[in-house]
Amino acid sequence: MALVLAVDLGGSGLRAALVAADGSLRSAVASRPGDGSVGNADPDLWWWELGDAAAELAAREPDGFAALEGICICGMTRTQVFVGSDGEAVRAAIGFGDTRAAEVVERAEETLDLAGLPEAANLNPYHPAARLLWLKQAEPANYAATARVLEPKDWLAFRLTGVARSDAVSCARLRAAAEPVAGRSLLDALGLDAGLLPEIVAPTATVGRVRAGLPAPFDRLAGVPVFCGSHDTWAGVVGLGALVPGRAYNVAGTSEVLGLITGRAVAAPGLVTINWGEGWQVGGPSQSGGATVRHALRLLGRGGEDPAAAVASLETADLADEPPLFLPFLEGERVPYWDAGLRGSFIGLSAEHGPADLLWSVLEGIALLNREVLRRAEAAAGRAAEVVRLGGGGARSGLWARIKADALGRPVELAAQPEAGLAGAAAVAWTGLGRYPDLASAQAAMVRVARRIDPDPARAAAMDRRAELWAEMQAATAQAGRRFGG
Repeated sequence: MALVLAVDLGGSGLRAALVAADGSLRSAVASRPGDGSVGNADPDLWWWELGDAAAELAAREPDGFAALEGICICGMTRTQVFVGSDGEAVRAAIGFGDTRAAEVVERAEETLDLAGLPEAANLNPYHPAARLLWLKQAEPANYAATARVLEPKDWLAFRLTGVARSDAVSCARLRAAAEPVAGRSLLDALGLDAGLLPEIVAPTATVGRVRAGLPAPFDRLAGVPVFCGSHDTWAGVVGLGALVPGRAYNVAGTSEVLGLITGRAVAAPGLVTINWGEGWQVGGPSQSGGATVRHALRLLGRGGEDPAAAVASLETADLADEPPLFLPFLEGERVPYWDAGLRGSFIGLSAEHGPADLLWSVLEGIALLNREVLRRAEAAAGRAAEVVRLGGGGARSGLWARIKADALGRPVELAAQPEAGLAGAAAVAWTGLGRYPDLASAQAAMVRVARRIDPDPARAAAMDRRAELWAEMQAATAQAGRRFGG
């Protein structure tokens, strides 16, 4: 059977699998859990984890591994690996949840002339240009030593091939910062070098071929093409079969990402609009998600408990009629507020509430944040989402999927293949190899829906009222929350 190697490097670890052209996984492995959301992550650890995963796959499936037709690596975005001219990482990577650039962004907005530069409106602590500006100011020697800035998945492809390339989706913000407007770009205004950008290609394009002379087990793969892929959300959306205009997606991982796919570019307040090749996505990543649930369990004295089991326990828990509301901003927030100073809170606590009510409120609060993003996207598109395809670790919980269906007021569908990121990476590789003419065909052939959850009319109506109160509380407490970091 013909196979490709699909890799998904997420904030919670690395996963890899051998995948057939029909989407079936022959074998899959996962690295130890990690946290790549903040600095300082060692890029070499990702390379070693890739080697360990590949070695395990080679041991399990020696014939299939030796006959691999292609490789595609997808992974977390808004994370910068600074690569020197010697091909080594200059310093630790800066992860997607890191806010160290907040001060330099504020200073740049106050002191530099950014007028007439559209990308300046997107400048925030999570922007790659902001991280580069921080590096130049805080670590000038490391900035001077940097020859390329790569996403984590591009770093791994670079280690395999020796070629530094990325895709237009992952590098959308950095490319926009380098785009001249009336003779100057945002990078120019910030005093940054546009030559640090890698070459940009399509996700299904070849980065290069595996180099000869690499350590085992990659020595067996010399000459195998490595395809560019994109960030883990994009890959997950492809693996869910959601990269279709009219569909929405929700990747529920360490952090949540939600968006609507449209047939044309639309703009919504606080949301990111990017051409994803087979449609435009309007939405983006939050800081809240599985990490928020794990933190809540620690606060409740249940830190050693499996989050999935804890969530499942709510099915039989005795819950109050009116749980408190939860604002899930434990690390500030990206979409749709882009405010590193936001803080989380429980609102409406009373003596009748217990630990189960608080955990329920955490799940609901994340779902209501999802709703805020989806409603903004739908308003901009002028249409409601036909369905929301749900993936990531959160998709393994039927209860959370039901909460999301009720909060979003839209049908939620779960794919038969739970590893959507791996499925998406495999779809890229098979498309790049020519097995499918485009990603739309690959999605249609490789993705199957296992379950559909429709909103319960009564619960959805109750969610409408709570969503209105949630939005009111978010606006009312935002300024007070920022003062905690002052």
